[in-house]
Amino acid sequence: LWPWLLASSGLSALVQLVSLPFFPDSPSYLLVQKGNEEACRKAIRKLWGEGDHQAEIDDIMKEKGAMASTKTLRVLEVIKERSLRWQLYILMTVMTTLQLCGINAIYFYSFEVFHTAKFEEYLIPYVSLGVGLCECLSSILCSTLIDRFGRKVLLWGGYTLMCAVLALLTMTLSLQHRFFWMHYFSVILIFLFVVFYGMGP
Repeated sequence: LWPWLLASSGLSALVQLVSLPFFPDSPSYLLVQKGNEEACRKAIRKLWGEGDHQAEIDDIMKEKGAMASTKTLRVLEVIKERSLRWQLYILMTVMTTLQLCGINAIYFYSFEVFHTAKFEEYLIPYVSLGVGLCECLSSILCSTLIDRFGRKVLLWGGYTLMCAVLALLTMTLSLQHRFFWMHYFSVILIFLFVVFYGMGP
């Protein structure tokens, strides 16, 4: 079953490969990059139907003007630019914490935790699949929560809850040989960690 499950991801790639030539080019790409206004109008009509789309074209023209007046910076220029310093620090912090938050360790050791929790050998891959499904569903939920609470609240809340779950998981893994129910608590914590990861970072 697993080879078929892995191969199924190729199905969506095949659908995209076959259907992509029939999609129109992006109107902003045609106008901003290619400078072809007629092709841009044709693409807009194909995407949004007949009608007056001058307002959309004016917006794209404004975007083109803004891009023309913006200087493209090299990597070293971005690092040296004082006005971009805080944005750079924030970006580096978010990317570093995302890499070091522990999600890779959770995925790597989850099989061992499930095995220790006395799950049947044939069930463990499905439980692991459930962990991945939890992340997918929580990411979808995050897209609805981000408009309501904002990015900062979700980042702070997600990292705080992930820290708490990791602390509890460390404790349950240390005590799993003393109390039989600690194995199951560890499994619950793994699912919670993945949910908080999907909703936060």
